Amino acid sequence: MEQVGFLSAMPINEIVFFINKVVIAGLIIGSVYALGAVGLTLVWGILRFANFAHGDLMTLGAFIAFVLTMAMPGLGAAVGLPTAFVVMPIAMAITALITIGLDKAFYQPLRKTNPKPITLVIASFGVMLMLQGLIRLIWGTTPRNMYVTPKEIYRIPFAGKDIIVTEPQLLLIVFTVVAIVALHLFLTRSRTGKAMRAMSDNADLARISGISTDKVVRTTWIIGGSLAAAAGTLLAMDVSLKPDLSFNILIPIVAAMIVGGIGQPYGAISGGLLVGFTETVAVFNWSILLRPLKPHLPDWIELPASIAFVPTEYKIVVPFVILVAVLIWRPNGIFKGKVL
Repeated sequence: MEQVGFLSAMPINEIVFFINKVVIAGLIIGSVYALGAVGLTLVWGILRFANFAHGDLMTLGAFIAFVLTMAMPGLGAAVGLPTAFVVMPIAMAITALITIGLDKAFYQPLRKTNPKPITLVIASFGVMLMLQGLIRLIWGTTPRNMYVTPKEIYRIPFAGKDIIVTEPQLLLIVFTVVAIVALHLFLTRSRTGKAMRAMSDNADLARISGISTDKVVRTTWIIGGSLAAAAGTLLAMDVSLKPDLSFNILIPIVAAMIVGGIGQPYGAISGGLLVGFTETVAVFNWSILLRPLKPHLPDWIELPASIAFVPTEYKIVVPFVILVAVLIWRPNGIFKGKVL
């Protein structure tokens, strides 16, 4: 395609590279963080503790989807979608049931003793280690592929170049948008959603008003477990399925929750996208965007081969930097969540 007018004067190669490596990549990882952070922040908002087993629930949900995929490999071809995505609602339901079971077995007995939040946090560490051991015991440590057929790759023409999005990435973006809209409608239009918001604001007042706290707690675990399974499955479809799939991104998810405001679902979404985009911007090699300037620079100026704010191996520090920066600006997070 011939480049004419304004676009012909732009460094198209570099712009398309930036879109593929920063905009698309940031949107993908930000969506995963957002889905994970929403479940985490709902649990914190209702039950007043950080469930550190949430990351391993994401991994467990992905492994359940993997088992279902291997059991029904031809199911996706019948509807024109990846089998792992078709069976994902079943994995979400099973993970939600497991999450309710974990609550009844470990957290509910502790809540009856009116413990301090740190007690529940430590209990969640125990559940996290138990899930990690169980996943490795059943499925081993070998990476697995969620796809039974090759992934589709979509090429979107842009000024003679291609913006590339893979099938699992497109499904992740679409699912995240649908999940956000559905969660918004549930929290604002349904009686249970309004009861969850009331209990998050003031649990004692909600209880006196006649709200069924058991139902609210159960609904919270269902939403949190379902979104955890969806996030884990969609992430595993994009990369590969490993026992430490989601444990490695637990810190950015926690940071996203705090940055957005603890107990605020919309804050978790914005925090997840903020952390995701900032990570990709921080590790991006900016010297690529400066290459078109090289013919116009004096000979004594040599552009370095790599200009990145943070080396890739130190990417884990980025969520902490964002966390500190945002909390200095807004101590309760972007959406003014609960005080730590």
